[in-house]
Amino acid sequence: MSVNSNFTLSHSLLDWFAIPAEGSLVGVAFAVVICYLLYYVNFAVEKPLLACRQGAWRDFLTEHLPLIHEHFWPTPWCLDGRLQTVIAFSIRTNMPRVHYQRETLPLKDGGVISLDWTCKPRRKDQPILLVLPGLTGTSQSQYVKGYLHNLRDLDLCCVIFNHRGMGRTELKTPRTYCGANSDDLEEALEHIHSLYPEAPVLANGISLGGMVLGNFLVKRGEAASRYLAAALVYSVPWNLFVATESLEKPVFNLLINQSLTMAMRKLFCTFREQLEGDFPWKFDHLMKSKTLREFDDRFTSLNFGFPGAEEYYKAASLDDKLHKIRVPFLCLTSADDPFLPKKGIPIDRANQSSHVALVVTSRGGHVGFLEGLFPYMTFYGDRLLRQYVGFLEGLFPYMTFYGDRLLRQYVSGVFSNLDKMREIRQEGNQFVQQSV
Repeated sequence: MSVNSNFTLSHSLLDWFAIPAEGSLVGVAFAVVICYLLYYVNFAVEKPLLACRQGAWRDFLTEHLPLIHEHFWPTPWCLDGRLQTVIAFSIRTNMPRVHYQRETLPLKDGGVISLDWTCKPRRKDQPILLVLPGLTGTSQSQYVKGYLHNLRDLDLCCVIFNHRGMGRTELKTPRTYCGANSDDLEEALEHIHSLYPEAPVLANGISLGGMVLGNFLVKRGEAASRYLAAALVYSVPWNLFVATESLEKPVFNLLINQSLTMAMRKLFCTFREQLEGDFPWKFDHLMKSKTLREFDDRFTSLNFGFPGAEEYYKAASLDDKLHKIRVPFLCLTSADDPFLPKKGIPIDRANQSSHVALVVTSRGGHVGFLEGLFPYMTFYGDRLLRQYVGFLEGLFPYMTFYGDRLLRQYVSGVFSNLDKMREIRQEGNQFVQQSV
């Protein structure tokens, strides 16, 4: 049997669905929808891959993260990773502004960062979640506000780490920030620890923020457990060489690349006074950068003492350094992330790591992970929407971002089992010693 003599399906499929108006556009449309739904259910809906060695950390995750046992149902009208990336950003643009208590932290070299608190701890052992935004992110970034909304009823304080010059933080020195350097993060953690020494802290890094966090854990090893009970990162570009190559592929990936570069140029225009002068970089040359690689080669690498982008990328990449991490570390990433394709995800190394686990979804893009028919309904943009959301969630149970749900389960699991986290670190350290 054929539809319009150009659209051919198996006889059994057509008979089973009894397509009406054979030869009509309605029949063709119906067949297309059915085929797409079959494709979606059979090839798009999958359980995430958990890459982690057999041991205490994997046992903890399988027990306390029910989400990793479920199928991930990506939004059916938004399967492609690039669409997930762009639409997730667009959907979140209506998140209401969050009011923080700002703390400006002076740094040893004369620079400053801002720590934006949702609230200060009311008791000495109240848990703290430290969030590190991405490349151009701040405490008012849409994904950050989405995380905070998702955690609003938990007994914890959230503090957002604003990089130098970000989130209306004054840039007082020519030094900015990069994925390879974690000095500012270490000073922030030392500050938080000095104020609340008994409060357990969990750090959550997104994209570049995850690179900064990961390199801090690599650098400090076991000593990092003094500051952190555990860590979680999203959409980390594990290997910057692979990531850059992927982002330079035309057409859509390159457009994302150029859009980010334009945003960086616009941001750095506000730093002209601090960055112009007798420096290894030339500000006007930097402002002509069309890609992130050019931007990093002309400024970021030089700003942090690297000869060029290649040396900076080697220092910042985490894929070959997982064995140095000694704090329970969970990473959510997508196999179709335009910032890093699947070949750049260190799955084999995670399966051999003492403390690192990867959750890899087949879809999700970069900091996307849209799921359900109407993901927008997870965000309560105004009072009217709040009144309807309970009804809508009853109709569509999967109305959130997968990453938001994972963060909530992870935060709850870690802060409810701090003794277990110490046991996991010890078991992981024993594994390292036995492997030497």
